[in-house]
Amino acid sequence: LSEVSGKRRKGSWLSQQSVPLDANMNMAPNSMTMPMSDPSVWAQAMSSLGMPPLNMTGQQLMPDFDPSLGLMTGITPINPMMPGLGLAPPPLSQDAPVVKEIIHCNSCTLFPPNHNLLPPATRERPPGCKTVFVGGLPENSTEQLIVEVFGQCGDIAAIRKSKKNFCHIRFAEEFTVDKALLLSGYRIRLGSSTDKKDSGRLHVDFAQARDDLYEWECHQRMLAREERHRRKIEEDLFRPPSPPPIAHYSEHECSELGDRIKEDGKFPEAVRVLLTWLERGEVNRRNANNFYSMIQASNGHIRRLTGEKSQHEKEVEEAKEKFKTAMKIRNMHNEQLMGIRGEEEMEMSDDDMEDCSATNSKDSEDSGVSQAEALKEENDSLRCQLDAYRNEVELLKQEQGKNQPMISEEDNTRSQQLSFLQQALQGMQKQLLRMRDELKEREAELQKSMEEKQQLKNQIHDFKIQDVTASSVVSCSQDKEALPEKNPLSPVNSERDALLIGIISTFLNVHPFGASMEYICSYLQRLDTKINTSEVEALLSRLPGTFRQELSGVGASLEKRWSFCGFQGIKST
Repeated sequence: LSEVSGKRRKGSWLSQQSVPLDANMNMAPNSMTMPMSDPSVWAQAMSSLGMPPLNMTGQQLMPDFDPSLGLMTGITPINPMMPGLGLAPPPLSQDAPVVKEIIHCNSCTLFPPNHNLLPPATRERPPGCKTVFVGGLPENSTEQLIVEVFGQCGDIAAIRKSKKNFCHIRFAEEFTVDKALLLSGYRIRLGSSTDKKDSGRLHVDFAQARDDLYEWECHQRMLAREERHRRKIEEDLFRPPSPPPIAHYSEHECSELGDRIKEDGKFPEAVRVLLTWLERGEVNRRNANNFYSMIQASNGHIRRLTGEKSQHEKEVEEAKEKFKTAMKIRNMHNEQLMGIRGEEEMEMSDDDMEDCSATNSKDSEDSGVSQAEALKEENDSLRCQLDAYRNEVELLKQEQGKNQPMISEEDNTRSQQLSFLQQALQGMQKQLLRMRDELKEREAELQKSMEEKQQLKNQIHDFKIQDVTASSVVSCSQDKEALPEKNPLSPVNSERDALLIGIISTFLNVHPFGASMEYICSYLQRLDTKINTSEVEALLSRLPGTFRQELSGVGASLEKRWSFCGFQGIKST
């Protein structure tokens, strides 16, 4: 009794943090109640706060309540059952520990175990378990006592009690086994007897029974059958519909089939029906003529389709040939354009740049314009050819749509050929666009070359002016030197030599590091082809104060260079 009173004191302390259970293992009603001795005092306190007086079940205590008569007016009425206000208990937590209390029965009393002890160990739960093992029963226990104690958990299907202190209980439902396991660890005492035969400690655990396993397997098989049935229904829903059945041969069906064989759209279906009749063996002497006429009509239709196919193949071959010729023409045009471009580069070289005159520049401009016009005409002609090929392909498509035969391997090859032709036409269109871009680039290059040509002309004109001024300066200096001397030996014998000296001086002044004799002669021969190397070298050697010969390079690269030193010669003289 002292242990029971101590557990009661501990239970009063744990009642604020846990959920108590009653004898039926349900939530105790006194855990959700609050002491309220006088309902009128409760109603007066709630009305003074401006809240409608409600009892703990939510019913209104004063039907004629007016919120404006409260002591705290201007406040919105508050629900007194709202959690957190203290008028209603807070919501219960799902993880709150279950407190086991004393369970009183008619013929026995169950005392809970110490809550500080670990829960009793149990074996692994078998599938579909409805049977429990109960050990630790008192020696004087009966089957009626077992029903009284464990009947509170649920309906009991069978009890197998042993002569010893244990039994097996089979429940009607699986969830009742969990409730029965909560009684494991309780001490049971029959009445108020203190005899050892009238007391014991219960041990409840899962038990493996063949009946439970058999029922579980039956249930699993039933679920599997339902799943298979459901899947079969789904497969039937998503299964494509079967083709319509083919009717048997009759005179009426034969006449309709003959009409369908002659139509292009219904020919494949009609041939399938005819083959089915032949496979069924519905041909006999009476209807042999009808079958022969239908077979002949089918052969005629097939011959017509093969003829159309051969015609389409010929048209495709012709289109291929046209495409090949167009490609050859395009290649020829490209070669011509490349040749024209090479000629333009030759004309724009350094050899012809200074030698061309105004008439030649006009001719080159006219030739460039004519080439641009020729390229535009070729572009227009290729575009017209492309439009013609495109129209032919569209006509082929239209004819193919009107006369659509049965799909076969030959039709696939023809469609592949058409797709190849389309790809070839697309490639030709891309090439035309590329040629158009090249034409624009060449026009821009032509314009740029014309501008460079004009700049070179201006430079040549400046060089000529410089040559004239240099020759005049040289002639003046020669006249001044001739005055004090009576019979001078002049290195310049003629006006032609003076012009050559002026031109060479200007040329070497532009080349501060000097130039070889071959380079000087090549420059002079552009102006006059009669000038030879020996004459120029003799003239330069007669004027050591104006021109100086130097050696540059090492070993095999040793080279003689002439440089202009007239400015130093004037200072020294």
